[in-house]
Amino acid sequence: MQINNTFHLSYCTNIHPGSNWESTFSSLKTYVTKIKKEVSPTASFGLGLRLSNKASEELNEGNHLNELKQWLQENDVYVFTMNGFPYGNFHGESIKENVHAPDWTTINRLIYTQRLFEQLAQLLPEGMSGGISTSPIGYKPGYTSDSQKKEAFISAAKQMAEIALQLHQIEQKTGQYLHLDIEPEPDGLIENSEELISFFEDYLVPIANELLQLKLGLTATITEKLIKRHIAVCYDICHFSLAYEEPSLTFQKFKNAGIQIGKIQVSAALKILFDANNKDEIWNTLAQFDEPTYLHQVTELVDYKVKTYNDLPIVLANKNDFSELRAHFHVPIFLEKFGKLHSTQDHILKVIALLKEYVVSEHLEIETYTWEVLPIELKKDLSSSIIREINWLKERL
Repeated sequence: MQINNTFHLSYCTNIHPGSNWESTFSSLKTYVTKIKKEVSPTASFGLGLRLSNKASEELNEGNHLNELKQWLQENDVYVFTMNGFPYGNFHGESIKENVHAPDWTTINRLIYTQRLFEQLAQLLPEGMSGGISTSPIGYKPGYTSDSQKKEAFISAAKQMAEIALQLHQIEQKTGQYLHLDIEPEPDGLIENSEELISFFEDYLVPIANELLQLKLGLTATITEKLIKRHIAVCYDICHFSLAYEEPSLTFQKFKNAGIQIGKIQVSAALKILFDANNKDEIWNTLAQFDEPTYLHQVTELVDYKVKTYNDLPIVLANKNDFSELRAHFHVPIFLEKFGKLHSTQDHILKVIALLKEYVVSEHLEIETYTWEVLPIELKKDLSSSIIREINWLKERL
């Protein structure tokens, strides 16, 4: 839905099972109409669509795409953004670091992303821009040497250059403006704003410039603008709070580097503030969030540098003398505290305040995908929970 005639706001459907097109479409029909009725009864409702690779392949078969278009039109729903980060199944089995696979060094990741953009171009309403968020190149612990990381960045830059070319050609042909939004996260090859800017400056711009100048016959100045028009950043609030980055400073860094924020994913991480008087209670509460499906990296700020622990069980096994930790567990955005634990909801409120001064992005997508694996006290009816999150954000915007 559109808020203040500016922001397109929705939630990401990676909340729902979607291993194939049948299950994806079934989830849309089960949940979306009910949610729209409560949060946007008289206005069009925007959707953050998540398609697995298999669902995306099957969407192109038979009459599925036309059926989706017809369903969207009949229910006054529109797609303005997509989540192209998880490639395979995202529910009901252990995902962990495999969420990064296949990464941006592989042809499969390129083909998947190109197909998603072809589909978004057909679903996007006329006159509206569209974006797709994607992985931060790959899983950093899988690249143990500097030379391996460098090769991964080179491969990713070459493939993202192909995406920039595709999106430029789509815009030349149809007038549609589309962008790929790289999503930094802990233990990704790109974890924070500095690493994203370095990727642009050291790899993406020089490598993509060479390709686009060759294929389009344009000057380096024009092709650099083209690259930065179509390759942007997905600012996941949870992820950047795990990097201990203040939104105002990060937004300014991206602006200075000429990098656009294509999408803001509105999400909150767990914040653990240790108190000497009740540490046992804090650890016991935190242990309730240890589950086997998703990767829950934990970060700590040590001497102004972020230290990352690969997963929550590592921290729970050691229980060192910490003062503050933050855990990659997307908790409901309306949640300020849970027992003795806090959330990084304060980062969401800071972003909202900044958006009222300067619209860094028009695309806002709530991404709390952990409802199935939350502690029992937080598990509520899914539709009601999504509605509560959307209304919480709407009120503050």
